[in-house]
Formats: sequence, C-alpha cells, structure tokens
Amino acid sequence: MLKISREFVTGDHSPDNKPVAFCESGETVEFDCRNCYDDRLHADGSVDHEELTIDNPATGPLYVNGAEPGDVLKVEILKIRLNGKGYMRQSLVGGAFYQRPGVKERVVREFDVSGDMVKFNDKLEFPIDTMIGVIGTAPVPGSLPGVWENETPGKWSTELPGDHGGNMDCNKIVEGSTLYLPVNVPGALLSMGDMHALMGDGESMICGLESAGKATVRVSVVKGWHLPTPCLIHKGGKRFSTIQSDPDLMASAKKAANCMLDFLLEYTDLGEYDGGKLLSLKGDLAICHIINDLLTVRMEIDTYILDQYGIKLP
Repeated sequence: MLKISREFVTGDHSPDNKPVAFCESGETVEFDCRNCYDDRLHADGSVDHEELTIDNPATGPLYVNGAEPGDVLKVEILKIRLNGKGYMRQSLVGGAFYQRPGVKERVVREFDVSGDMVKFNDKLEFPIDTMIGVIGTAPVPGSLPGVWENETPGKWSTELPGDHGGNMDCNKIVEGSTLYLPVNVPGALLSMGDMHALMGDGESMICGLESAGKATVRVSVVKGWHLPTPCLIHKGGKRFSTIQSDPDLMASAKKAANCMLDFLLEYTDLGEYDGGKLLSLKGDLAICHIINDLLTVRMEIDTYILDQYGIKLP
C-alpha cells in the first residue's frame, strides 16, 4: 500500500502543486494527516512556532495516473484511525457564538480520542464518529473563490470549500462512505486533512473535535459519467448527497438542490415539475458548516430512489 507522510502537506488546492506521490486507478493509499492546527496547539493554549503554522494543512497532493479533465475521481474511505488526542478552541472571529459577551478568550480543551467514546464531562460521553473535513482535488485552473483579497487564480486555500471539494466539513465523509470529486487537471491532485473525532452539522463553534490521524482510501478514475460533484454515497449506502458552497447560505442550499435535480433529470425520465416535487418530498437539506466565507450545504436523498430508476453509481 502506498503511504503519504504527514511531512508532505499543502495549504492550498492548486493545479500548480507538484505531486508528492503517484498511484494507479484502483490503488489503496494511506494519507497521514496533521490536525487543523498543524499539530502545533497544546492543551495549555500555547502554539509551537505559530509563525510557521499552516492553517488546515492537507496531506498530498496525490497524482492518479489516467485521470484526465472531465473524469470523476472516486474516493472510497476505507479506514480512519486517530492518533489519540483531540483539541477544541473557541473562535473570536467566526461561527455562531463568537459575538456573545461571555466569549472573550480562545479557551482550549484536550480530549482523549484513543477509544470508541469521547468523554465530554462527568455526565456526558459520546461515540466517536471520525470524519474528514478537508478533501479535494485541484480546482479549475484560473478559478477564484472571490471572497478574499489578493487571491491567486487557481489557488484555493485549504480553509475554503468549492466545486473541487476542499474544506466542506461534511460530517458524512466517514469510514465506509464514498466521495466523488471532479478531475480538473491531469492526475486530479488529491489531498486531504482536517480530521474530526466528532462534529455536529454546522460546526457552529468553528471547530469540531480536531484530530490528527491516518486515512486509508481507494482512489479510482471514473469515465463517462456526469456526476454532480462533489457528491457522496453515505456509509451504509442508503443515502446520496450533493454538496455545494457559496458566500450566501441560501444560495448554497439552492445550488445543492439544483445539482441534485439536474442529476435526476439526466438519469431518469422525470421532468422538471415532478423532479422538483420529488425532492420537495424526499430531499433533505442540511448545513455542513457556517464557519467561513464560503458556507456549505448538502442535499440528501434515499438511494432507494436511484435504485427504482436503475441508477447504479460507479
């Protein structure tokens, strides 16, 4: 199995990033990932060499031989293993709570995530449900997020989501799920990081239970399909999601819903009217995160619907 060390990280998704490893379609690859604090944050709030920190570092990128623009990259999440510790830290600039008068410091807590449960306090403990927050391919060359000043065309920070994936913070990207991403440049240039031992929809305090660890995935090149990337088959195979981002939350929701509708119109005999009615009955919108300048929403449907129309995702 090919392994990519945590020494090879990037702070952006870019067509210009040089690949750190090469693999064949269908190969299994292990990504050793730092946490979102670049493994520099400690329980006492101190940060090692903060000036050197890469925000939301992603391990990679990986070049997948045979992946060409217009293809789809299928990423099966086979295994996620954490390194034993997780961290949370209040934000003073974003999320749902930073403007509350009682939130004045970036209070840090360290958690033990070495087992199957995480203890929050003497009354509460929860099952660990590890997910990958940042996972994406290179974006379309020359594309711009359009939310930050002095952006470099084609260079998307690993703090941002987009049509290439990136910092989607979708808590359904877990062990046993399958993510489909666009191939915009030869080799796709896949990178990932920002694992969470646990995170609620919305990531309302701007962080989940941030952890480092290793993700084992199988990457395969899919040709001849028009999939609404980024899209996801959930663990267990019973749900399918489209994932979209925009500076406006309502726009994100509309984009996710319309991507799903476009997909159904292409692969079924449903028309605009009945397709819209179906999604209003059985399509569920959920907020992935509200933490930065591009907000992410997913629309979920039952794969039973796809099965009834004979749609077998590759």
